Amino acid sequence: MIESALDSLRRGEFILLYDSAGRENEVDMVVAAEHATPEHVSRMRRLAGGLLCTAVGPQLASGMGLRYMHDVLAESGYAGMALGTAPYGDRPSFSISVNHRDTYTGITDRDRALTIRGIGGLAREPDPRAAFLASFNAPGHVPLLAAAPGMLAERRGHTEMSVYLAGLAGLSPAAAVCEMLDAQTYAALSVEGAAGFAREHGVPLVDGEELLAHARVRRN
Repeated sequence: MIESALDSLRRGEFILLYDSAGRENEVDMVVAAEHATPEHVSRMRRLAGGLLCTAVGPQLASGMGLRYMHDVLAESGYAGMALGTAPYGDRPSFSISVNHRDTYTGITDRDRALTIRGIGGLAREPDPRAAFLASFNAPGHVPLLAAAPGMLAERRGHTEMSVYLAGLAGLSPAAAVCEMLDAQTYAALSVEGAAGFAREHGVPLVDGEELLAHARVRRN
């Protein structure tokens, strides 16, 4: 399934990514940031319904100068609000939220797609921080997620998994991710429901445990 997912990412198509029952127990729709289009954004908000974010790999995040929001809050007089460990066992990967400077409101499908593609393109810049500062405004409508420096050896979230897959596919280390929600139960879509969606729409569903095993083998 991993190879099928990599082919889909290279073609600019969606994959579904499940973390694990012992963590968030959620499935995200994922597309490579560099391939993001208004149609992708539209489908993610209509068919997934969660928070549409852009996950960024650790080297790119460092090059951009991204900081975790819990650290920013802790240093700005809101330390009491800063979430340490989330109920699922990890520190949140949220950084700041941005809009590309060529957007208008920033929230439309076209605007968010432009912002997401722009983040994906920063990996090709000789100075990602300078390009980031020159091309984006904050606050904006696309939350950025910074992958843990140790990637999957340190944190096993959708942020790290999506960036890991983008890297395996030979793409920019950035991906648009959006949790799949269930309008019937008002909760996260079950993995069984996501499997049905995957079959209906011909989308690969990657199991996080399989991905972690793949990453362990590559490190050995």
